[in-house]
Amino acid sequence: MSITNQNGQLEFEDKLWLMADKLRNNIDAAEYKHVVLGLLFLKYISDAFEEQYEKLSKEEYADPEDRDEYAALNTFWVPKEARWSVLKANAKKPEIGQIIDNAMVAIEKENRELKGVLPKNYARPELDKTKLGELIDLFSFKVGDTESQAKDVLGRVYEYFLSKFASAEGKRGGEFYTPQSVVKLLVEMIEPYKGRVYDPCCGSGGMFVQSERFVKEHKGRIGDIAVYGQESNPTTWRLCKMNLAIRGIDNNIGEHHADTFHNDLHKGLKADYILANPPFNISDWGGERLADDARWKYGTPPAGNANYAWIQHMISKLAPDGIAGFVLANGSLSTNTSTEGEIRKNIIEDDLVDCIVSLPGQLFYSAQIPVSLWFITRNKKAKGFRDRSGEILFIDARKLGYMADRTHRELSDEDIRRVAATYHAWRGEAGAGKYEDIKGFCKSASLDDVREHEYILTPGRYVGIEEAEDDGEPFEDKMARLTEDLSELFAKSRNLEDKIRDNLGGIGYGF
Repeated sequence: MSITNQNGQLEFEDKLWLMADKLRNNIDAAEYKHVVLGLLFLKYISDAFEEQYEKLSKEEYADPEDRDEYAALNTFWVPKEARWSVLKANAKKPEIGQIIDNAMVAIEKENRELKGVLPKNYARPELDKTKLGELIDLFSFKVGDTESQAKDVLGRVYEYFLSKFASAEGKRGGEFYTPQSVVKLLVEMIEPYKGRVYDPCCGSGGMFVQSERFVKEHKGRIGDIAVYGQESNPTTWRLCKMNLAIRGIDNNIGEHHADTFHNDLHKGLKADYILANPPFNISDWGGERLADDARWKYGTPPAGNANYAWIQHMISKLAPDGIAGFVLANGSLSTNTSTEGEIRKNIIEDDLVDCIVSLPGQLFYSAQIPVSLWFITRNKKAKGFRDRSGEILFIDARKLGYMADRTHRELSDEDIRRVAATYHAWRGEAGAGKYEDIKGFCKSASLDDVREHEYILTPGRYVGIEEAEDDGEPFEDKMARLTEDLSELFAKSRNLEDKIRDNLGGIGYGF
């Protein structure tokens, strides 16, 4: 089945999702995503392997069953019992679940980098084996051969499924998926062309995927960025490993899941770029056990909320010219609870805050609370940029975006370009144009301005109210017209009140 049109656009994403979701039966979405995404991953590596297998079969001195041949081609070795053709041939058998589990075990055994990554519970009784066989038949399209990899077919299907699973799971979905438009905005603003990219709570790896995409779109070299990160949730960590593997992104996210606060896997790392969407307002992060941690340069974060622990952890990981962009709940901009206000004041006075962007609501699957983007940098005098020492850019983007469906909003590419271009112009980047304050949208504020506002970073306090367009109607004429309209509305209101009283009186409820 072909799933792209002539322009390489996916035509069957919705159909694939609807078909796969119908097969879900009574399995919880949180569990079912591993069933579907595990099979997609297996299909990918099998397609790539089989394409190379055919090529090697035609070469006179090559052995298609020689494992080393595939290592040289940067292709995963797939044992005979794990190849998609074998799974498809056995899809209708009642033991198909065990056959898949055995395939996953065999692949992990032959490919050290996948150890402990793949799901291996397809044989469990609650998973309908008939429907599992139908799911295998469904994924009959090519996703791992050279042509499909060039179009990133599996990556796009995988990403689409992740977003759909996040929506189906509701609040829990945010643990592994950050909406693509938010990730894209972060990446477009900090522009990770070259250097170390770090995410201390990497979820399913969306920040890394978008960074790679950014480099490719801007004609950079993928080998110029190095990916580092970690994830505390074991199942989400496995999703990330698979997500990066299908895109061929080399990474260091550890050999296992780990808690960033209590088991930092990259203690010596100084990152050029940090991208993150930490879990909002978590209270059970074990802060009481880290009271004297060296990372708390600006103050000990409260044990009941990890927001300022995340901020200080990321600051501690920044290289001298590094920049961090991350998502936090809006409360972090103004809270004075416990030590948070003092920590924020100290970070601001150290001139680390570069830019704050307030986002519209309903962007996230995990929470409907309003959120903002923080941008932190150690060097506002970096070569090639305008010296913005003692200044912070505030952008109010709450009016941007469109409703993608009844409950979720997305930022358009135009919205992303507008916000990113404003930031780049403010920083004085070559070719970015001239920056100007725009009432209701952006304001370059001095540290004195921020001090006057008691170190509160809510953009609405600084950008002001958007100026209304002058429609040319004289004030006296407008007031006369509006007063007349209001008088008519009052008259209609009184008329409606009288009718309601008459109707109620007619049924014995007069007043």
